[in-house]
Order: sequence, then structure tokens, then C-alpha cells
Amino acid sequence: MTLDPAALDAADPLADHRDRFVGADSDLVYLDGNSLGRPLRATVERMGRFVTDEWGGRLIRGWDERWFELPLMLGDRLAAAVLGAAAGQTAIGDSTTVLLYKLVRAAVTAHPGRTEIVIDRDNFPTDRYVVEGVARECGLTVRWLDVEPAGGLTPEALAGVVGEQTALVLVSHVAYRSGWLADAAGITRVAHDAGAWVLLDLCHSSGAVPVELDAWQVDLAVGCTYKYLNGGPGAPGFGYVARRHLEAEAFHQPVWGWMGSADPFAMGQGYSPAAGIRRLISGTPPVVGMLALEDMVDLLAEVGIDAVRQKSVALTSYVIDLVDRDLPQVALASPREPGGRGGHVTIDHPAMRGVTTALWRRDVLPDFRNPDGLRLGLSPLTTSFAEVAAGVAAIATELAALEQVRP
Repeated sequence: MTLDPAALDAADPLADHRDRFVGADSDLVYLDGNSLGRPLRATVERMGRFVTDEWGGRLIRGWDERWFELPLMLGDRLAAAVLGAAAGQTAIGDSTTVLLYKLVRAAVTAHPGRTEIVIDRDNFPTDRYVVEGVARECGLTVRWLDVEPAGGLTPEALAGVVGEQTALVLVSHVAYRSGWLADAAGITRVAHDAGAWVLLDLCHSSGAVPVELDAWQVDLAVGCTYKYLNGGPGAPGFGYVARRHLEAEAFHQPVWGWMGSADPFAMGQGYSPAAGIRRLISGTPPVVGMLALEDMVDLLAEVGIDAVRQKSVALTSYVIDLVDRDLPQVALASPREPGGRGGHVTIDHPAMRGVTTALWRRDVLPDFRNPDGLRLGLSPLTTSFAEVAAGVAAIATELAALEQVRP
């Protein structure tokens, strides 16, 4: 693979899509697209039309005309474009944390008599905190799994801890720090052999890595929409519940609200859940927060998730090649094998906290992850190879400057 960024950008079949995003033509080197994606230019127009036409023009009629069904309609479109899921199993709404709580509680409720939730210690803090909170609330035990810092949960490691007391296994499809890409199908088989459900966190994979929720037989999934799905700060999350659990009425989420009831406008006494995935919804859905996501789902459906993944692999491979050549003093803290990692790469060095601060001052924006990690998040449709090369060069410069001032 050539290391010439200009040649790589010229050969990139997705390069032209970069111009469709706000700010992509600036001099800013943005290597944190897996924390917050750039907005699409189309979203600027959509939001203006929404304020004047739908909100300002239709007012409350908008609920009957589009908004009431939007969480389910957009959920189906997202499922088809990037989740590998048939219609009727995905809903948009709530924060990722709230959806995690709903799904974890629903999973343990569906397994009465089972007392354990399995999760790895390197999972994202919210996932761990929600599991700890539900365990305390329900009198359950958390079974912690230790994983390698540059790796993640494997089916083999899971097989050693699941058993007849396991109600749920919660795993991130792509590890937030290392970028480890989990074998979701294999993990699900191990959990199912023990009679447990799997909840897959897709925050760092949806929109960058192909997902096949139905084919993998995953029970539950959750994800955010502001990273590779470019939904904007505070954009709502999404939740998936396998059809078999909805049809068997084995899924019962704990936050009862009027829009998830069987007849919301009856305003009746007593809660009766709606049929299907609508029962995951609680209160009024964040209509404004879904607008940007609509545009990104359109683009992903146009481009295709497989093409996005090819670009993602090329970008992360390029980062590793540059690091090997130009940053011999750092340690790679992500899988070297392309098939084993998601859309970001983490490199470790004791000075990375200071390096990150210095980079931000010069408009080079990666992310820092404790204790020593600098994380390069490469959003495939917005990141150029030239941007990556400039970022790695800036890291080399700042590391050299810090090393020179050491006593």
C-alpha cells in the first residue's frame, strides 16, 4: 500500500462524498468522527424546512401526518441500511443510557430465577454502570470478565463464565478504546447455549462496520446516532428487539409511558403495552433530534455499508502503516489485523495526554483515552487520507517536542 496520501485520495471511490459534509473543506484535521460526526449539508436545508413547513406550517397536525410514526419508520430504514435487521424490530428514541437500562432490565425480567449478568471490565463506562445499577436494583450478581487492553471479549473467554445462572451477556461489538471487533455471532451462540440473552452495544460499529443482527440471532441491541451516523450532539439512540421475543411477548421494558401503550389516545386507566417494537417507546419522541439521522440513513443506503467498511479498513490500515514508519516510540493498542478491528485506532504513550492537548491547540482533533491512549476515529465518508497523514505528522511533531523538554 502506498503511503502517498494524494494518490490514495485520488483512488478513493468515496472521496467525493466528503464534500457533502459541513466543514470538510476547512483546514481542521478531524480525527474524532467516532465521538461526534460532521453534519451533512443536506441537514442544514432539512432543518430549515422543518421549522418553516412542518413545525411552523403544520403545527400539531404533524403528529398525525408523520411524527408519531417517525421513530418506527426511521428505525426500519436504519435497520435495513446498516443493522441487518428486518422491519418491525428497531425504534429510535431516548438516550443510549436510557435504552440500555430498558433492555438490561427487560432481559433479566425475561429470565426469572437467573442471577447473573456478564460484562467485561473494559466495556464503556455507561454500559458497566447501568449493569451495576440494575444488579443492585434486582439483587443480581455481575460476572466481570477481564480482557486484553488491545483486545476484547471472545467466545472462548465467554464460554468459561456463562452457565445456568446467566441471564444476560452485554458486549460492545466494537470496543470503545481498542477498536476490537467482537465475534458477535460466536458470542451469541455461546450465550444461547447457556440459555442467556445477548445485548449488543453498536455505538462504535453502526455506520462503519456491517452488522447482521437477524442472521447472528442477537436478542437485543442498542446504539447511538451521533458518531458514524452523524445525527448531531444529543441525537437519540436506537433499540432493537428480536422479533421472536416481541411475538412471544417475552420482552417487557420497565419504563411505561403513554406513547408505548396499546392505545395512547384512550388515556385509559392502567398500562397495557403496545404490540411489537412500539412497546420500547415511553414518552414523546425527539422529532427534531431525528432530522439529521434521516439524511445520513439516506446517504448510507445510497453508498452501501460494504463500501463504507472498505474505506474504513483502508483508513485504519493507513494509520497503522504511518505509525509503524513515523512513531516508533508508541505502542499500538488496537488489533493489527484489519478484520479484527472497527473504525478507530488507539496508540499508547505516557505523554499522550499532553500531546492531545497540544494537538487541539493547533486544530488537530483526536481523542484521549485513559491511561495513555490517543484514539484516532476515522469516519469513512468524511475523513481523507491527507487528513490522516497530517494528523500523524502532527503527533510526531508534538511527541518530539515533549521529549526534548524532558530532563
